[in-house]
Amino acid sequence: MPGLWMGGHEFEGHSGQPESAVVHDEFDLVLTLLRLPGHGPDPGVEHHVWPIPDGPLDGTQLTGVMRLARAADDALEDGRRVLVRCYHGYNRSGLVVAHALTLAGHSAEDAIRLIRARRSPWALHNELFVEYLQAGLTTARLLEELAE
Repeated sequence: MPGLWMGGHEFEGHSGQPESAVVHDEFDLVLTLLRLPGHGPDPGVEHHVWPIPDGPLDGTQLTGVMRLARAADDALEDGRRVLVRCYHGYNRSGLVVAHALTLAGHSAEDAIRLIRARRSPWALHNELFVEYLQAGLTTARLLEELAE
């Protein structure tokens, strides 16, 4: 989707060694699922942080994921540049991006396929997150709240 990026806090540099991915002002909105000091963004850039594990999520955590996805979708509709990031940029960010894509009209399967084609075949390898997406995050949240 034009204007939407998915990434992490580290990437493999030209030397083959991990390097920090520091955000400055390249994006209008940064959505962070794992905050690490010194990784930006610059002051003045809209930044939402919602730390979640790369594992089972409770109802409150799923609600936060849905809010971030809505913020991404709204920003994209306004023509803004959006980055969704977690540590490696595969699962947690993939969950938010996939839900944002469903809000924009894609099916869950199409969203997952698109993310894996554009980001990496390893994206969304957390099968629980895939199950959340296939059930729908609203349904997954309700089921998690019933289990609590």
